[in-house]
Amino acid sequence: MMDENEKSAPQAKTSRDDRLKSALRENLKRRKLQARERAASAEPSPNDDGSLNQGTAGKAGT
Repeated sequence: MMDENEKSAPQAKTSRDDRLKSALRENLKRRKLQARERAASAEPSPNDDGSLNQGTAGKAGT
């Protein structure tokens, strides 16, 4: 005869597997979102031409 713990063991394993799958899926979504945000912030904005601040450019020692 099966003990109560033996009956619930496969169910507990399935429940654990489901929780792990869900956690991995959420982690992947979060990492993809972070990667998209980093890629978007790495793109230069229309005002970012690589020059110095307009107010200080060409003013040495004044």
